[in-house]
Amino acid sequence: MSLLNVTDLKVSYGGIEALKGVSFQVKKGQIVTLIGANGAGKSTILRAISRLVSIKSGAINFDGRDITSLDTASIVGQGVVLVPEGRRVFPNLTVFENLKIGAYLRTNQKEVEDSIEYVYQRFPKLKERHWQLAGTLSGGEQQMLAVGRALMARPKLLMMDEPSLGLAPLVVREIFDIIRRLQQEGITILLIEQNANTALRTSQYAYVLETGRIIMEGPGIELLHNPQIRDAYLGQSRRK
Repeated sequence: MSLLNVTDLKVSYGGIEALKGVSFQVKKGQIVTLIGANGAGKSTILRAISRLVSIKSGAINFDGRDITSLDTASIVGQGVVLVPEGRRVFPNLTVFENLKIGAYLRTNQKEVEDSIEYVYQRFPKLKERHWQLAGTLSGGEQQMLAVGRALMARPKLLMMDEPSLGLAPLVVREIFDIIRRLQQEGITILLIEQNANTALRTSQYAYVLETGRIIMEGPGIELLHNPQIRDAYLGQSRRK
């Protein structure tokens, strides 16, 4: 069953058409990856779904409801939450304060406290740094905080934009372990990731984006072994 359906999505920046009629779906419970070169339009898709950029035309259906015309706060309220590229934590606020910001739409303080404990159980390092300023955390810890902050909004669909960007290989493995664990807990994930190899190995399904259009799709493991994809995005070739 599809949780998210995007149909003929078009987005323009000035006179430049960034998305040229993109259509795809994300099935409930899956990790789905968008891969493509820089400037292909991947981040624009996530920002359009979150209504951080204006949509020229097209439709976005989430969990059986048309959310195309909703504003950003309403979309978060529906359960669609973005972990932005570059983490975007508030550096002069503590870990705890950053997490509280993730629950800004929620009014039941007991439930918010329970959610903070939920995050701390999954990210023990954040609990250890409860009162530490976010700007003093390592890159990996800031990424954990960005994910934890998103979890405070109780997402049904968690959209992640380049979660491994700028992180050491060991930390990248830890972040992808977290992504797989969240999926096992029932959260559907739409992922953009520069590390196409790891992303395709992790994903049940993937779409390849090129200059604002989807040019290929299929199960992640099949695209991983596709010679065209390996040449273009994985820096490998099967040709002798």
